[in-house]
Formats: sequence, C-alpha cells, structure tokens
Amino acid sequence: MKLVKDVEKDIKHKEKISEKEAEEAFVKIIKWIGEDPMREGLASTPKRLIKAFKEYFKGYNEDPNKILEKTFGDVQGYDDMVIQKNISVQSHCEHHLAPIIGVAHIAYIPNSRVVGLSKLARVVEVFSKRLQTQERLTMQIAKTLMDALDAKGVAVSIDAAHQCMTMRGIKKEQATTVTNYFLGQFKEDLSYQNRYLRFISK
Repeated sequence: MKLVKDVEKDIKHKEKISEKEAEEAFVKIIKWIGEDPMREGLASTPKRLIKAFKEYFKGYNEDPNKILEKTFGDVQGYDDMVIQKNISVQSHCEHHLAPIIGVAHIAYIPNSRVVGLSKLARVVEVFSKRLQTQERLTMQIAKTLMDALDAKGVAVSIDAAHQCMTMRGIKKEQATTVTNYFLGQFKEDLSYQNRYLRFISK
C-alpha cells in the first residue's frame, strides 16, 4: 500500500509543474552550458527532452503491485525456484541523472501460485524508470515480489555500469557494480542461494 501512496504523491507533485515550465527550465540549462537554444539544432530540444523524460521516468506513474495481481495456481505442485536471467536494466542515478545500464536476474520460490514470466521483467522496468541507486533498486524489486507473490523466497541480482562513474569523475570505463538481495529461503538456506548464483553465472 505504501508504494501506491508514493506513486500518487509523485503524480500530484509532478502536476504542479507544467510542461511549459519544464521546457523553460531546459532552455535555461542550454543557455547555462553556453549554447544558443534558438539555433536550428536546439530549437526543439526542450520539447524533445520533455518527451524523453516522460519515457525515462514513467515508473512514477505505475504501480508494480497491480502488475503482479494476476497469478496462476495450476502448477501441479511445482515448488522449486523460477529464474529469469538477463533482464535489461536502463535507469538513471539520482545523484547526477546519468544512465545506469545493465542486467537483472530474478528468482523466486512459489508458495502455491506463479506469475506470468513477463510480469517479472515489468516489475524491473517500473522501478528502473525512476531516479535510483542500484542498492535501492535491487531491494525494491525483491521486496515487492516477495510480498505480492507471497513467495517462499526471492533473489535479485543486478550488474550495471554507472555513467556517472564511467563518463565523469573517476572515469573508469570498464567498471560495473553488482548488487544482490536475498529473502526467505534464499537468505536462510545457502544451498538455494548457491544454486541460484550458479544458474545466473552460466
């Protein structure tokens, strides 16, 4: 329920700023970097940025719990882990608004019901399309799946490059960051955790 309230709060906050005001802000930034916002190549850039930002940050308007509402009970007693590997992640860091590009791996152990496979990737998408830290993103995905699916266990791993680190600052182009978060049986039973880690490393 907290996530729904957060989404509603974010929507109300966003409505206080009009698209025209946002465009004017982008015009000021273009001027600030030393460019002419009226020249041919930049004249429509503020409008394009509005459109792009709507896509980059559409996760604020989506509720991941609704995505996971429909589950299936006809699994004939299946009770081992379900793993989805190599889910693409495109997000933006909250410190510099620089892209975070990588992959996520998800596993869950069903209690009595499973969810459609595409829904796992959609949950990753919802949380990725917000300003993020990788640590929080990993935890949000895991906790949402655990609660919404009443799962026996959830594991989430993300391996991503942060362009705030590769393009600026220390500029280490090959560096990636790996985060893991384990809940339920994945946290309590290392045999599950080790199997999961072996599967995603193949």
